Amino acid sequence: MVHLQGQKRRRDQPIKKASEFLRVPALPFLCVLVTACAAVVTACVSCGYSLAGRGSFLPAYIRTIGIPTFTNRTTVFNLETQLTQKVRAEFIGRGKYQVLPQDTGVDAVLIGDVASVSITPVNFNDQQLASRYTITIVANIQLRDVRENKVLWENPSMVFRQDYDNTSGRNALSADAFFGQESNALDRVSSDFARSIVSAILEAF
Repeated sequence: MVHLQGQKRRRDQPIKKASEFLRVPALPFLCVLVTACAAVVTACVSCGYSLAGRGSFLPAYIRTIGIPTFTNRTTVFNLETQLTQKVRAEFIGRGKYQVLPQDTGVDAVLIGDVASVSITPVNFNDQQLASRYTITIVANIQLRDVRENKVLWENPSMVFRQDYDNTSGRNALSADAFFGQESNALDRVSSDFARSIVSAILEAF
């Protein structure tokens, strides 16, 4: 039974065709639909939801983050310096926090301890030389609230794994050799690892 504005159709009233009910101007209908969707989105945002990659769970009073130089327990020379600088730059790039190199006089402090770096060949060329490697970095990362003296975020065994091309044309049996042979390799790996650290801390998934 077809209902019109909540009233029943009289038995002697002819049944209207479906096409008659669809004679609604397209533009007003679309305007109503868009307005309704906008209202729903606005309601969701006001309820605390946010777009992925735009949110941050850090307390509002945290405005300065101290990032002292990471500890390097690997044999890769200068790895701790590169990683620390890249993490600082990544935080600064987000535009929300002031980043300082010390662990005092700040609202929060980020501590990094790089435990290991390994390299594994994944592709070979016709000369049986590795053409592509997988770099794996394992680190202990902790963000501590200095004001409340509590841990805000931590990953005691954060694993970063990424593939990189071998452009030197020589085999590398260790991470030291790979970084020594590949120009800018350490810079690229550090940038990618820093981005993964900051994203894990700040971005809403």
